[in-house]
Formats: sequence, C-alpha cells, structure tokens
Amino acid sequence: MRPDNHHIPDIHHDLDNNHHDPLGRRVGRGRPIRGSGRGRGRGGHRSRSGGRANRGDVRAAVLALLAEAPMHGYQIISELDERTGGAWKPSPGSVYPTLQMLADEGLVRSEPEGGKNVFHLTDSGRRAAAQGDSAPWDAVAGDGATVDVRRTIAQLAMAFKQVTHTGTVDQVERATRILNDARKAIYGILAEDPSETGSS
Repeated sequence: MRPDNHHIPDIHHDLDNNHHDPLGRRVGRGRPIRGSGRGRGRGGHRSRSGGRANRGDVRAAVLALLAEAPMHGYQIISELDERTGGAWKPSPGSVYPTLQMLADEGLVRSEPEGGKNVFHLTDSGRRAAAQGDSAPWDAVAGDGATVDVRRTIAQLAMAFKQVTHTGTVDQVERATRILNDARKAIYGILAEDPSETGSS
C-alpha cells in the first residue's frame, strides 16, 4: 500500500475514508471516485460522438494539458469539452482518479491556489508529457468539420439562451423566426441534387 502522504490533498480524504467525493457522492475506503450516469465503462468514458475514451486517453490528455499550464480538475474537464467541440467531457470520476494515479507515480503535484488545488507537472511529468501526443483529444473529437459544427451549434444555443433571458418579447420572437428559417434552409440543403450542387 502506498503511503498516505502521496495522496493529492483534495481527494485524499475521500479515497481513504467513508466520506464524499468532489460532487458530494459517498465513497468507501480504498475505492476510486466513480462517475455517475450512463455511457461510462470500466476505466473510461464514452464520448458524446459514441467513441470510447479509455483511461489511457484521459491520462494522456491530462499530461498534455498540464504541459501547457497548471490547472485544477474542473479546468481540465472544461478544456477537454471545449477542445473537442463538446464531443468529450470526461466526468470527475475519470479525471480525479487519473490525477491521483499520476501523483502516486510522481508525475504531478498539487498546490492550493485560490481555494482550489491546482495541479502542476513535476520534472518527470514534463518528460512523460513530451514523449506523448501533444493533442490526444483530437482522436476523440473527430474531423475538423464535425468539431466546427458542434462548436457552432453550441454558440448558437448560447446566443439564443441569452436572448430569451435578457431580450424583449419582440427580440425573442425574431430570434425564433431566424432559427426556424435556418432549420428550413438546412433541410433544403438535404433536398438538393448533389450532382447539381457539385457542378455549380
């Protein structure tokens, strides 16, 4: 058994006692923090695009991100979500045990900053990151066009949400008409003859 002083401070208490993980879920002695919900297999997390991101992907992604800058756990999750255009948002139950494992291996260390534990690569961690893929999340995200579409949809949804929260009744109605027109235009694209559009 590894000595307790190797544990990361913000999850040490949760892993070694019958208390709760960062999301408030109860965990038992010696058990890893698990994610909740469907689509997560043993040692991995299913991406929204249907592909499986295994524990090795999470490990490689964490090392690559921390090679760019120190981050806390939720920053890592948010960065992967953003960089894959929403295709991959690993759960805390995938990220925090990975950070624990990396700390046990001497590849990362944590420091309290602003009320959060921020993770830094050690010298060994920087060497490990340099030997790996600098952007392992690309394999989960899919091709660039798909990522761009997801990002555009997310930005459109954010804009519409902003209108519904702060706009007038007239502005909401106009925004709704724009969305309906866009939906009809997209279906119109599907109805086009590919041979005709390709020759134009």
